[in-house]
Amino acid sequence: AAGAGEDRVLYHLHEWQRKFLNPLSVWAHATSALFSSPYSPLSYTPFSRRLAAGYDLLHRLGKEYDKPVFGLGTTTVGTREVAVIEEVVLDKPFCKLLHFKRMLPAGLAAHGKDPRVLIVAPLSGHHATLLRDTVRAMLPDHDVYISDWVDARLVPLSHGPFHLDDYVAYVTEFIQLLGPDVHVISVCQPTVPVLAAISLMATHADPCLPRSMTMMGGPIDSRRNPTQVNALAKRKDFAWFENNVIFKVPSQYPGYLRSVYPGFLQHAGFVAMNPDRHMNSHWDYYLDLVKGDQDDVDAHRRFYDEYNAVLDLPAEYYLDTIRIVFQEHRLPNGTWVVKGTRVAPEDIRTVALFTIEGELDDISGSGQTQAAHDLCVNVPPAKQKHLTAIGVGHYGIFSGRRWREMIYPQIREFIRVHA
Repeated sequence: AAGAGEDRVLYHLHEWQRKFLNPLSVWAHATSALFSSPYSPLSYTPFSRRLAAGYDLLHRLGKEYDKPVFGLGTTTVGTREVAVIEEVVLDKPFCKLLHFKRMLPAGLAAHGKDPRVLIVAPLSGHHATLLRDTVRAMLPDHDVYISDWVDARLVPLSHGPFHLDDYVAYVTEFIQLLGPDVHVISVCQPTVPVLAAISLMATHADPCLPRSMTMMGGPIDSRRNPTQVNALAKRKDFAWFENNVIFKVPSQYPGYLRSVYPGFLQHAGFVAMNPDRHMNSHWDYYLDLVKGDQDDVDAHRRFYDEYNAVLDLPAEYYLDTIRIVFQEHRLPNGTWVVKGTRVAPEDIRTVALFTIEGELDDISGSGQTQAAHDLCVNVPPAKQKHLTAIGVGHYGIFSGRRWREMIYPQIREFIRVHA
């Protein structure tokens, strides 16, 4: 277990490593250009393509990956291309509620009444931009909002802690702000706090209850078909997580001294789940560079620009999630109390429920999301739907060809039926 001194060292070691690798990465990038640019005589020497590819790969392995942008400046509504403006409608210390505002011309004014959708992005290591493809697919037919979580190392300690209960409160506030006609979509981790928020709103007869809730690949009941992620949370006791994966933010960040679960540890965990796949992917990238296959090169860069960009999680929220969701299973057991009120999904009666799982999901196992139907026993059968996407892994639920062609059309139809 990390002691009081050690818990400050690992994060600093990571920062020192990053400062060492950044200049090396810049040098590798420049050297790669020397062996690939048509204006450089070195690009016409033997083995120049292989050298350029090797230095490019070294550059990408050593570079720092900043938070990506959504980059959704336009969308197609009907048959017309319209501009999209990204605006912050609510700025909270740990999250910004973003609105992708479509600038509809007079001829498309009717689309101003398109269903309003709140996408709750996961706070599990990656930025909300991981759901770029989700937003892109929904924009032509919906008025889209998304939770954009803030990197905990950037949140000053003066803003206090952030617990799982606070996450539930944030989701509740977002739903109340967007009104009773909103449709909520939660992807992966937030399925649990979203179901909690809507359950509490139903218990308190909140007039702003959403029309529908779509839950995709989340650990509603992680006891069903447990994955490697679930097994780790059960195998280690709570004290192990407290003592081994929680660190203080270094002094160069606004969140100095805040306790966090660092993004670089989560990223290492992601990679460790499928090391061979990532190794093969980088080798294929090298070969594609040598061959000059630019489409595959660009696809690799797009994926890893997103995949390698990570954020720190507030320690209180991370530890609450370990205990409440993965160890004590308080939601399916009916023992979760948030600010004095028990989370009771059976109180939900009017909100339509759509659960979606990927057949090959190795993060949230089969049946974990579908468990929401067993908890929401008073939602009428006509308002319930489940989909198991055949041949789809975790990321394929919300991104890629199968998301666009197989899953999204069913969500669009579900929303319209229950609007």
